[in-house]
Amino acid sequence: QQVSNMADSTKNGAANSVNGSRGTQEGGGKATDGSSKKEGASLLFKLYCLAVLTVMAASYTVLMRFTRTVEGVKYYSTPTVFVTECAKMIITLCILTKEHKGSIRKVSQDLRSNICGKPIEMLKMSVPSIVYAIQNNMTFIGLSNLDAATYQVTYQMKIPCTALLSVMMLGRSLSSMQWIAIFVLTGGVILVQGIGGEAVTSPTEGNYIVGLTALTIAVFCSGFAGVYFEKLLKGSDTSLWVRNVQMYSWGMLSAFVGVVMHDWENVVENGFLYGYTPLVWLVVLLGSGGGLYTSVVVKYTDNIMKGFAAAAAIVLSTIASIAFMGLVVGWMFVMGASLVIAAIFMYGLPKTNTEKLPARKGGTQNV
Repeated sequence: QQVSNMADSTKNGAANSVNGSRGTQEGGGKATDGSSKKEGASLLFKLYCLAVLTVMAASYTVLMRFTRTVEGVKYYSTPTVFVTECAKMIITLCILTKEHKGSIRKVSQDLRSNICGKPIEMLKMSVPSIVYAIQNNMTFIGLSNLDAATYQVTYQMKIPCTALLSVMMLGRSLSSMQWIAIFVLTGGVILVQGIGGEAVTSPTEGNYIVGLTALTIAVFCSGFAGVYFEKLLKGSDTSLWVRNVQMYSWGMLSAFVGVVMHDWENVVENGFLYGYTPLVWLVVLLGSGGGLYTSVVVKYTDNIMKGFAAAAAIVLSTIASIAFMGLVVGWMFVMGASLVIAAIFMYGLPKTNTEKLPARKGGTQNV
């Protein structure tokens, strides 16, 4: 049922946006009553996607923390990443099948023409997976060489970095208020994640220059991979779900390489699903659902809005940890959460259709 709802919502959102833009064009720049309704529906669809992504991300974070800290047999992390990628692929294929009205033959033809028939497009989709792999390694090096405070402050620069790359790579322009909102959001996330107290004074014996350089690379990789994926989604007429099949193919491959490199001996000895409980399967479900909704959010809004949803998820997950796991927070969290909420209202939703890349004739287009 959830797969059906996601497919229907995505299809309706696309139809609403297209119909709304047609109404505006036919009215000579003035929206008719019909197009106003369509634009309203499109706005609700965007809000729905952002809200679902935020709740899913927050639930995923809290549940993953719980399953990793509760007493008992611990499951292996890299096989879980691989299982999550497989779940994304299965759900995507189910949605693609529904779009083709249950015709397996049409699905296979679609995939054959877009995967086997377009090797260059497949190679393009390998770029985000490779860049994310570099990001993960650079993040590990940064964590090993920097104190917690420097790490958190530096790593949150991925938010303005993503905005800057959106301007450079997608031809998008942002108002002064939106830029202010982005930096307010960055500060709010830093405060929410608890920069202060013991985190500031805890020393590290690593190389500061190496750690800062690695983390700077990780910040750039985070922004570049997201914006590059958005450019691929909006720069062609290829179906969102076909793009997801292309991306998850590479994701499954890179995740399996991670299993071989880090947990292969444990998997051979204890099994691939060692330590799995119903809660762990729920983690997999939330992780896969969050990944799918991320692609929908990037398609119908943009990467910057995805960053705002992620920030809101951090606040929600912290509140949930306070309520259910006994986490104690101080004034920094309250101030940070207030800044995040204020930044969301300051930025607002994009004011124009963001499903296609902005036209570059005569300059960039406001969003």
